[in-house]
Amino acid sequence: MADRRRLEQFVRSKLQEAGEQYETFRKSGDGQLEEARSAYQSARNARGLPTDEQNRAKIVCRRYAERRAALLDDQYRPACYEAGHPDCEGCAEDVRDGRIETW
Repeated sequence: MADRRRLEQFVRSKLQEAGEQYETFRKSGDGQLEEARSAYQSARNARGLPTDEQNRAKIVCRRYAERRAALLDDQYRPACYEAGHPDCEGCAEDVRDGRIETW
């Protein structure tokens, strides 16, 4: 009888571990799915920007308040982007969110 109890306890603990691992895996997958959806939306927003003949995005620079045609990098930041500058950070965010002023 004691052996049977130990076996049941062992099986129960292994099933619980498997359930916890599954839950962790599922949550990780949900996070990755949300990340992929966000990246897809950013790409879609960036592709929807008006462009010139050289495929540069026609945006209004937030830093200098002037029209610019700029290539976007793989993170959808204009070529004139300066890391850490609040206007540039806001511009890149606006490009990804699809709310950048264009011309």
